Amino acid sequence: MDERKFDVKSIIGFALIFVLLMWFMNNNKPSQEELAKHKAQQEQQANKTAANTQNNASTVQPTDLGNFAYSTTLPSAKNEVTVLENKDLKLTISNRGGQPKEVLLKEFKTYDALPVYLVKDWNATFSLNFTTAQDKKLNTKDLYFEPTLSENNGSQVLSMKLKTSENTYLEYVYTLPKEGYMLDLVVRSQGLAGAVNTSKPMSIDWKLQARRMEKSVTYENRYTQAAIQYEGDRINRMSQAGNDEQKEEKVSWVAYKQHLFTSVLISDNPFEKGDFVSHNIAMNEGKEVKYTKNFLTSLPIKAKSGELSESLHFYFGPSDYNVLKQYNDKYELTELIPLGWGIFGWLNKWLFIPLYNFLADYFSVGLVIILMTFIVRILLSPIVYKSYVSQAKMKVLRPEIDEINKKYDEPMKRQQETMALYSKAGVNPLSGCIPALLQLPVFLALFNFFPTEFGLRQKSFLWAHDLSSYDAIFELPFSIPFYGSHVSLFPLLASIAILVYSLMTMAQTVQPQQPGMPNMKFLIYLSPIMMLFFFNNYASGLSLYYFISNLLTIGIMLAIKYWIIDEKKIHAQIQENKKKPKKESKFQAKMREMMEQAEAQRKAQQNKR
Repeated sequence: MDERKFDVKSIIGFALIFVLLMWFMNNNKPSQEELAKHKAQQEQQANKTAANTQNNASTVQPTDLGNFAYSTTLPSAKNEVTVLENKDLKLTISNRGGQPKEVLLKEFKTYDALPVYLVKDWNATFSLNFTTAQDKKLNTKDLYFEPTLSENNGSQVLSMKLKTSENTYLEYVYTLPKEGYMLDLVVRSQGLAGAVNTSKPMSIDWKLQARRMEKSVTYENRYTQAAIQYEGDRINRMSQAGNDEQKEEKVSWVAYKQHLFTSVLISDNPFEKGDFVSHNIAMNEGKEVKYTKNFLTSLPIKAKSGELSESLHFYFGPSDYNVLKQYNDKYELTELIPLGWGIFGWLNKWLFIPLYNFLADYFSVGLVIILMTFIVRILLSPIVYKSYVSQAKMKVLRPEIDEINKKYDEPMKRQQETMALYSKAGVNPLSGCIPALLQLPVFLALFNFFPTEFGLRQKSFLWAHDLSSYDAIFELPFSIPFYGSHVSLFPLLASIAILVYSLMTMAQTVQPQQPGMPNMKFLIYLSPIMMLFFFNNYASGLSLYYFISNLLTIGIMLAIKYWIIDEKKIHAQIQENKKKPKKESKFQAKMREMMEQAEAQRKAQQNKR
């Protein structure tokens, strides 16, 4: 029979679709030339970084400093540091540039059990660009500040002064509270009108080379991006896949989100505008990869009455929704986490995050995922029931549809008679699709939830050592294109479950192959294959959810089939529906008219030929 034959053109078509999807997912995979160029750039950057750490690394000559030459004679004109520390953070502030040289998150470790440094080895700089009264352009990262450490109501206060004389200076005032991840920073000046040409552009520049934290470079880099809040409450997320440049106005904050950690620069008074650059530098997997992206922010500032006064804040901490929510009253930092737009974000914010937090108080993370899956599938079971009833009705009508296909050769006439049969039997052929569409928001919401949930990080379950990363059961001695060099077990199990579910669904609803239509039997193999390839490098927590979800769906379908639905009763109800007079709806009448017109035009063209 036709339905048992594979359409070669369909197979080729689906194969091309699959190849194109894999290409889009890996369109940033570099060539050998690009890898060689990237390695050379890394070596050059490493040499430059090493040079910057030398005590005599200043690139500014005293003759260029003008009034700022005074800073080179201070005792602070050495690469000495001051440490600020609380329960959660340890910051090392350098005299050179008056900027953070190291930022340590004390409670966390990297994938290879090393301390989590967001800033280390000069991978970040915070500086002020300006023009001196002698018309020389200077950058504060090349100048030396004088530190003064004090305490105020339990908070550590560090004043870093860049002096042009004993009473004129540019000052950074850092304030670190007893706990938390927020560092306050005031940038101000006193008596600089004669030392700085305030009529020339000034800007705050913040650069960061994002350090690698997680096992999978590809997966971490996919969720590493800059996010900008501008014009009140609008959020702009820069490209995750490639290089990007953006300009925004009324900038409240900019975040360098490194998947599960983040660095944020916040202003109490929004900057008038800002320039933002994101550059992808993670070109491949491997232990040698140390950085994922380069970020650059330039924020123009203006002196008021000849002096500077900017109230800023740094957040250095985890990309944890619950932690960021503590600062939402002022800064709405939870918006930097990509929970999805519209209904997907609402589901995560008001359903899945509270549900996860509640369950996590009582169970381990692996069990929380399983319990969440049970709850979601139970809530969606009425939709699954309606879908299965629709499939059962279609199955009952299949013999009559087969008769129509044998009786009529013309596709249009065959379609008209089939639609007439559906109408008489009271069956909507689309009713099986509608429940699937209703489940789509849940599917996409959870697709955004699991990769961004900090609570999964470094939590183990069964053979998975880290539910926020892939669960490799063994490493391959080679790399498979679009797949990788390891085998993850949860995606494999999820693919098998999807295949079984698809076969069950197809057995319930499959119709004879129509001429010119793709072979649906081949389509059921496409989704499991995509699951296997696409999720091999994804978080094992997400694959665990899909595996359990499909197992539960299979169980629900079997329960509905053998204990809830009686196909004989469905058949009897359909026969009763046929006997009842059916009033044609406006939509059905319109569809019938359109099909009749199309058939008439086809016959007219055939007669003309």
